Amino acid sequence: MKSITTVIILFFTTFLFSQTKLSGKVVDQKGKPVSGANVFIEGSYDGATTNEKGNFSFETDATGNQTLVVSFLIYETLKTEIDVANFQEKTITLKENFNALDAVVITAGTMESGEKARVSVLKPVDIVTTAGSAGNIIAALQTLPGTQSVGEDGRLFVRGGEANETQTFVDGIRVAQPYGATTNNLPTRGRFSPFLFSGIAFSTGGYSAEYGEALSSVLLLNTEDNPDQNKTEVSLMTVGLGLGNTQKWKKSSLSVNASYTNLAPYQAAIPQNLDWNRPFQSLSGESVYRYNFNNGILKLYAAFDSSKFDINQENINSAEKMRVNLKNDNLYFNTSYKGNFGANWQITTGMSYGYSKNKIGLNLDNVDNDENATHLKLKLKKNVSNYFKLSFGADYFSTKFDESFTENLGTAKTNGYNSNIAAAYTEADVLFSKKFAAKIGLRASNNDLLDETTISPRISMAYKVAKNSQFSIAYGDFSQSPNGDYIKYSKYHQFESEKTSHYILNFQYSKDNQTFRAEAYYKDYSNLVKYDTQEIAYNSIFNNKGSAYAKGLDLFWRDGKSIKNLEYWVSYSYIDTERDYKNYPTTATPSFVADHSLSVVTKYFITDWRSQVGFTNSFSSGRPYNNPNETQFMNGKTKAYNNLSFNWAYLISQQKILYFSVSNVLGTQNVFGYDYANSPDSSGFYKRKEITPTADRFFFVGFFWTISQNKKDNQLKNL
Repeated sequence: MKSITTVIILFFTTFLFSQTKLSGKVVDQKGKPVSGANVFIEGSYDGATTNEKGNFSFETDATGNQTLVVSFLIYETLKTEIDVANFQEKTITLKENFNALDAVVITAGTMESGEKARVSVLKPVDIVTTAGSAGNIIAALQTLPGTQSVGEDGRLFVRGGEANETQTFVDGIRVAQPYGATTNNLPTRGRFSPFLFSGIAFSTGGYSAEYGEALSSVLLLNTEDNPDQNKTEVSLMTVGLGLGNTQKWKKSSLSVNASYTNLAPYQAAIPQNLDWNRPFQSLSGESVYRYNFNNGILKLYAAFDSSKFDINQENINSAEKMRVNLKNDNLYFNTSYKGNFGANWQITTGMSYGYSKNKIGLNLDNVDNDENATHLKLKLKKNVSNYFKLSFGADYFSTKFDESFTENLGTAKTNGYNSNIAAAYTEADVLFSKKFAAKIGLRASNNDLLDETTISPRISMAYKVAKNSQFSIAYGDFSQSPNGDYIKYSKYHQFESEKTSHYILNFQYSKDNQTFRAEAYYKDYSNLVKYDTQEIAYNSIFNNKGSAYAKGLDLFWRDGKSIKNLEYWVSYSYIDTERDYKNYPTTATPSFVADHSLSVVTKYFITDWRSQVGFTNSFSSGRPYNNPNETQFMNGKTKAYNNLSFNWAYLISQQKILYFSVSNVLGTQNVFGYDYANSPDSSGFYKRKEITPTADRFFFVGFFWTISQNKKDNQLKNL
């Protein structure tokens, strides 16, 4: 018994004396104690939790070099190699976790919507429930600061830039023909319905090095990743019909929608300010197929559109109207894959193909053109750590455009171009702390048509001054091939890339359904195209000696908190811009720019009436125009523009909606500008004609029915 007792005593004595005590203190980067942090030896049960002073101590039987783990929710988990025998009264510093929800986010030049957006100024529903937008994504975006409402055109004009300076991307892949075909002074619409998109990022400048070939802006449309259920959606409208269906399986899903538009019945009931031989008609559709792999998602997106119209337009230079007969066929295909692989690597790749064919009759003359455009993309991203992310990639754009013009006597002229652009970029996201972040990038691009290589640096930074407020700055160089209307004459002339530099200062406050943004900017243009003829033609003499500047202030306030059931936003833009380009004899503000623009958008939910009522009022100061009867160039100014629109969505039942909207409720007689005669009359006076909206008002009535598994979904978000 004495022997057994002796062995037991020796065993416990050896065990107790082999225990080593570890102690120390855990603090943050400012030296403040961290209470409640877990401190332990990896692979063991030996550890402790820090007290209110950040102190800890525990004993372990581990020896030699071990891995000490220190973790707490809002800090990065720290793993460090220690010598157990010499770890007493040590201080451990934890770094802030930069993935925390309240970390700084760079916002200069970018406005986002969607569930995945960190800082949203709009919700997905806002893009299409805005009164006056009529389901047109582009029209809804024109209520945001930095945009110009050019009613006779319909496309996006951003911060003094023309519409072709904005590029559209679907799931990161470029759309070569984002707008429907149209003719002079007849506004167009965006080709894409909001049916399949879950998020939008609209950059008004200073955007990532990932995107190129856009002088002013990029519009990023993201298709829905995973629909929640099977459903069918039916639309009956005063302008046409629509049908959509979504099918969801275990790993994949398919969404399809189609629509037919015919304005003939509507215009028979409500006369327009137009002389139609055949009103606008179109048949269009979209589909997206998704397949979820274990580490990524594959999407196949396709859209088609076939439209036509025949119209007689007044011509100030002729006593007879000009007949314009246009038929357009468009196809867009896009495939993309986004997934993870290896150790914190992410890949995004895809391609797109766009085809557009126009057959245009101009009285007895004919114009036929077709465009084939392809985009190939590869992007790799490495999360080196929580505070450093590196991405790099490459793009290849190929565009082939052919056009033939046949006069009534049979004389034909052909023009066109074949452009191939190869680009590569790299970009780093650096988060120095929760309060300070930077994005630094460089893009290089080679254009074989222009025989030119450009280098474009980009940098953005953000600093958080308070929990809900931050400042951002951005600088970037951007380049773009000249407009296709110019480079189709490349066989006669050599062009260069047009260029601009952006400087942006941004402040944003966001808290509890309230957002305020203020952004000042300056844009410096160079290498803009000039020509010496009244109209662009093959015998025009072109050069790249044009220049321009644009500077201004954009303000945005959104409030969904102050008044129960009311959401509203107010956008204001001031711009000072002048250009010396095209055939301008001197520097002047272009005709599509209004110095001041103001939009007020409201949405009010009337629960007792099961209704959503909305108003949008858009105002802008007069736009310049050139009056050849005066000596000073672009000296004229139109009267101010004002448009009050109204909509009402009534929930007949949970899945049936009756929708009504009307634009320009007050019947304001807006004027967009003037067309002047090319030559003076016998008294030496140049006659003119007003450019006005196609109708004083536009009325829309629709019935929307959703059939879904949960019997709760409806199309309110798509109206």
